[in-house]
Amino acid sequence: MALRTHYTSEVTESDAGKEVTVAGWVHKLRDLGKLKFIVLRDRGGQIQVTLKKGVSDDALISLADSLREEDVIAVTGTVKATAIAPKGREISPRRIEVLNSIVQSVPVSVSGKIESNLDTRLDFRVLDLRRPEVSAVFSIQSKLVEGFQEYLKREGFKQIFTPCLMGAASESGAEVFPVVYFNKSAFLRQDPQLHRQLAVISGMDKIFDLGPSWRAELSHTPRHLCEHRGCAVELGFIKDEGEVMRVEEGLVVSGLAKVKEECKEELEILGKDVVIPPTPFPEIRFPDVYSILEELGKKVPYGEDYDRESEALLAGYVKERYKSDFFFVNRFPFKVKPFYVMRVDEDPTWARSVDMICKGLELSSGGQRENRYSKIMDQVKEKGMSAVSVQWFTEFFKYGAPTHGGFNIGIERLTMQLLDLPNIREATLFPRTPDRLLP
Repeated sequence: MALRTHYTSEVTESDAGKEVTVAGWVHKLRDLGKLKFIVLRDRGGQIQVTLKKGVSDDALISLADSLREEDVIAVTGTVKATAIAPKGREISPRRIEVLNSIVQSVPVSVSGKIESNLDTRLDFRVLDLRRPEVSAVFSIQSKLVEGFQEYLKREGFKQIFTPCLMGAASESGAEVFPVVYFNKSAFLRQDPQLHRQLAVISGMDKIFDLGPSWRAELSHTPRHLCEHRGCAVELGFIKDEGEVMRVEEGLVVSGLAKVKEECKEELEILGKDVVIPPTPFPEIRFPDVYSILEELGKKVPYGEDYDRESEALLAGYVKERYKSDFFFVNRFPFKVKPFYVMRVDEDPTWARSVDMICKGLELSSGGQRENRYSKIMDQVKEKGMSAVSVQWFTEFFKYGAPTHGGFNIGIERLTMQLLDLPNIREATLFPRTPDRLLP
């Protein structure tokens, strides 16, 4: 007997009368005396297996009585169409095979009978992921990234893979994780940005990278992780940072449209709808940000960066004025940005640096990069950095670097905001935080 001929999602009312084999976990058990129900769960969903005393084989009835939730079973039987079963179909079993029995009771509720706190759920993350409402998050996240990739492929971008081990910290002042690399020190990357820029300078002028980055920040907020994943995009021969914003909003719309089209069941489980934002996304620029915030009752000194409260205030302002959850903030003060950003030549106080915000949370940073060697070296000096420490990067700008820019959008953060999850750990398969390194 094949362990499986169908996933539960593939069994429909139109299969009535056919014999199928499904395999998965015992999600729920119900005993109504003459009727026994086994709800079997697999990655496709759930299906009801119905046994009736006097009709079903006595050995199957006895076997059903011995089952416990989360036992692994395979069921072969006939599909029956019935209006009272979930999705209008059920299986009348001819054979039930126990593939593996649980050794002890499951410490967290998979069927949803008992709610556990997030820390406990993460301690038993593998079991937590069996919950349909949890696995739905990651089905949606998968389709979100698939939508990104489809958009980038249509637009002629090439996927590349940049190193995760760095010989030098990629951003001055940021916290990094040191690692032992044979007889020398290395670091886990904070962002694949610098290597993406080098790829563009090499002639690959439309590229993207999907992968992890690390920040050794002792942050215990609901929006921070020590390891996170991003979709990082870089493009060359741009006029200005506006072209970067157009690519990013196209990427977001494609990802959301993919989720809306292909994750209807998962969205229903979570009670969520996806609203496709109109483009172009609204854009707010410094120094106008200061006057907007002041109107909203928040005073930020001219030339300084804003804070989390300001992000939330701006989000409310944009939502009321433009009816959009997504917007860009552009032209940040250069003094709060890294050495590689391009300044506005006519007013170098400001940088061509862009954040994308959704529902009050920054999802990405990007903008236009400085491509002129002399300017980069001036900015390295201005930031108080050692020219030698970034020579591996800046050296190649001597040899003809086109105008270029890009961004890195956080996959977990976008998932969290899209689904209104209260904590980014819920959008992370196996989260890494200051206090969590296992499982």
